[in-house]
Amino acid sequence: MKKKLLKNTEWTVLIVSLLLFVIGLVALFSATQSTQYGEFKKQIQWFLVSIPFLVLAYWIDYNLIARFSTVIYLVMMGLLVGVLFTEPINGARSWYQFGDSASIQPSELAKVVVVLFISFLINKLQLRGRKQINKIWKLLIALFFMAIPIGLIVIQPDYGTAMAYIFAMLFILFVSGIDKKYIIVACLLVAVLVPVAYNRLPEHALKRIEVFLNPESDPRGDGYNIIQSKLAIGAGQLLGMGLFQGNQTQLGFLYPKTTDFIFSVIGEEFGFIATATILVLYVILVTKIIYIAKTAKDNMGTYIAIGIGGIFFFHMLENIGMTIGLLPITGVPLPFVSYGGSSLITNFICIGLLLNISSRRQKSYL
Repeated sequence: MKKKLLKNTEWTVLIVSLLLFVIGLVALFSATQSTQYGEFKKQIQWFLVSIPFLVLAYWIDYNLIARFSTVIYLVMMGLLVGVLFTEPINGARSWYQFGDSASIQPSELAKVVVVLFISFLINKLQLRGRKQINKIWKLLIALFFMAIPIGLIVIQPDYGTAMAYIFAMLFILFVSGIDKKYIIVACLLVAVLVPVAYNRLPEHALKRIEVFLNPESDPRGDGYNIIQSKLAIGAGQLLGMGLFQGNQTQLGFLYPKTTDFIFSVIGEEFGFIATATILVLYVILVTKIIYIAKTAKDNMGTYIAIGIGGIFFFHMLENIGMTIGLLPITGVPLPFVSYGGSSLITNFICIGLLLNISSRRQKSYL
């Protein structure tokens, strides 16, 4: 049995994630030399912490894990409520702080829990057939339980992370057999509500959008980060300026260079070839996730895999897009590359689940 699981496992997703992690470590090593490599060392520690979570997510049958997702979902919702009463960090109440050096971001950890629970819920709602999700009351139940974490995260406020949940839900609904009429209605609602929501955004969110459209309008204020990011990536040209040689990186013009703008560090010091390699690795990762979802043995596996794929796709798209000025800055980390303990643990749990789902296919598709 164990040999069959190992044979069927889609090891490519693990290899790609480890390659991205190594690239991120090299970038962190350069970006943290002025701070005695503090975050670089912590990232290695967080990786070691992630390993047992990865192994458990791989070996325990994902259907068994999903059965407990309701309880874990409730616990996570409690944590998302509790974090709203903590002291704000950088204007957001998103972290539980433990001492001076450790913090946990529940909205990151809740991603995998919410994907598991929503997948479990939709699977239950479809016991009499896949078309059952098109009954309006069943669809509203699924949307309601997704809206709870999204609403709590928006309140923090953390619009970028909230969007990751929305992408996960959209991906899951798309493969669940939802009727096209709901897709058309949703598109029309978005077209109507976006202008209304834009006028109701808080001032700092409006400022970010305005700066995104015209960074030079506030070059020393809100436009500063995106201008420096594009300067860094442009300065790298084809092969980069070299390790420890990036002007924007080493002179402190990029901030925060270990999380939001780690892609800019890589672009400046290692050039277009390195950034293109990262893009190729993410394309391979998302493609393999879609393949795992397609070949899963049951709907549960398909929904979990495609939900994870939606999260990774959004994070890749948003982080890289904002560093090159194509999307607004939202503070979304680059999976496996950016510094962050909660993010790294969550990402490797997701990889463990993907390995889990692929290993339990009826036969090897490799």
